Amino acid sequence: MQITVFPEIEKTIETFNPQTISEERKAILQPLTDFIQLKVLNNEAVRINFICTHNSRRSHLAQVWAQTLAFHFNIKSVFCYSGGTEATALFPMVVKTLKNSGFQINAMSESENPIYSIKYSENTHPIIGFSKRVEDDFNPKSEFAAVMTCDSANEACPFVLGAESRIPITFEDPKIFDDTPQQAEKYQERSLHIATELFHVYSQIKS
Repeated sequence: MQITVFPEIEKTIETFNPQTISEERKAILQPLTDFIQLKVLNNEAVRINFICTHNSRRSHLAQVWAQTLAFHFNIKSVFCYSGGTEATALFPMVVKTLKNSGFQINAMSESENPIYSIKYSENTHPIIGFSKRVEDDFNPKSEFAAVMTCDSANEACPFVLGAESRIPITFEDPKIFDDTPQQAEKYQERSLHIATELFHVYSQIKS
């Protein structure tokens, strides 16, 4: 029996429409596609570290969706990470947003920087979600792509130690809607935006 993502996540994935992505934006995504494609053709592990200033929102959404969609497209040996120029905490609304899309998330520790188990399929290893700096020992030290998901991290990190490729793919910060009536809606919107673009990236990969 083929192992698939949880049905609710599959329903979410079915709503993605890459045709909504502009040609300009596709050009921004292309270097990530090229990085993954080269690794796949060479039968090498694909390591991607999504980097944002506080490693609290966009970088986590990108990490979780990138890992999940690699599994969805049956692209092997993909390992997704996230990090920041500083460590804070995975923002609770991000956890809630991912749960709403069908992810099974449990807190493994309660602290100022909680650690979460994030599952997208019954028989796969969970994603371990917590805030950390780019250079944290949990993250890869070499042979990875550094994807800069926010402008401030992109500007603050002109060089990422150990990265084979540094790829700016920035997203608007849903944080600006915190403590507003639109918060849940805007976090969901950003999550699906990130996921749709990563869906496009993986859909281009040829084995």
